[in-house]
Amino acid sequence: MTPYARRGVHGQTVETLARRVLSGEIPEGATLDLPALQSELDVSLTALRESLKVLAAKGMVDARQKRGTFVRPRADWNLLDADVLRWQFAGGTAGSADLGLLRNLGEVRGIIEPAAVRLAALRRTDADLTALDEALDAMGRHDLGAAHAVQADLAFHRVLLAATHNELLERMEMVIESGLAHRDEIVHSSPHGEDPVPSHSAVLAAVRAQDPDAAEAAMRALLEQAVRDLDLVHGAGGEGGTAAGGRTTGTQGTSAPRPEDSQ
Repeated sequence: MTPYARRGVHGQTVETLARRVLSGEIPEGATLDLPALQSELDVSLTALRESLKVLAAKGMVDARQKRGTFVRPRADWNLLDADVLRWQFAGGTAGSADLGLLRNLGEVRGIIEPAAVRLAALRRTDADLTALDEALDAMGRHDLGAAHAVQADLAFHRVLLAATHNELLERMEMVIESGLAHRDEIVHSSPHGEDPVPSHSAVLAAVRAQDPDAAEAAMRALLEQAVRDLDLVHGAGGEGGTAAGGRTTGTQGTSAPRPEDSQ
């Protein structure tokens, strides 16, 4: 799904309402006082209703006769929607809930990316390798600042998913990028993170060599480094061997399914 365009009064209203719901300021089950919100946000009732339609499409609110517009239970929310993920990180507080979500997303990455990189190693084209080389080169430009580092890292992982030549896996970039971007903003703005280039270079070398076993091992090592970086920044004292989601495992633990085995 294409991310929601954050433009104008309508976009700002959507963002404001979404953050209030996601933070619990407007709790699950609460019925919204539309006239009060209209007055507070200084928008027309039509604009407010149109904004709520965006949240309704993401499973966050609904409307019923005699009850009005209300917040649906969290279990109904589309938590994998890129906008919903981004809204949850919008405050940039790095509090316990924020870190918990990062770890949940880390676990998702730990399931998806090692398996995806196996396919990339088997299916990559010369054009894919060129794009990965360009992203890695950009990642090495430390002089361009944290924002540049974040975009280069996102580009590398986006190209890896594209190199699987599986259009459903390519769509997973919307999920992975939301958490990766927020993690990168935290880590690349801190002096404590490790240099990401060697770990990404190892992944690229294995993909170039069309070695799926080495590519998977390199990706798992990269994800473990990502957790170490986050733990160092936040003083969590995470030990080596922490899996992508923060659970203690090692590269010898249960590996992800190998997509090519079922081909």
